[in-house]
Amino acid sequence: MRKGKASTEFDTRAIGRRIRELRGFDVTQAQFARPLGITQAQLSRIEHGKRAPSAEILLRLRSKFNKSVDWILTGSEVCVAKTASDAS
Repeated sequence: MRKGKASTEFDTRAIGRRIRELRGFDVTQAQFARPLGITQAQLSRIEHGKRAPSAEILLRLRSKFNKSVDWILTGSEVCVAKTASDAS
């Protein structure tokens, strides 16, 4: 790890498995990839953990499937407590 830089590493294979779970079994990679703005080959690399999804893809998945980016990246839903300043 480099000095002065925080290390945040994600398990790209686990991310790919969660995205594959979102795709389901009745949708092809090509059909799933099209509305995300990526090719079938790019989706395949993501699902197999060979590449991490970009922030743009994560946001599109969040919007389309109502799943948090936290869940896509880690498999856990993160609950953030609202403070009094958040309510105003």
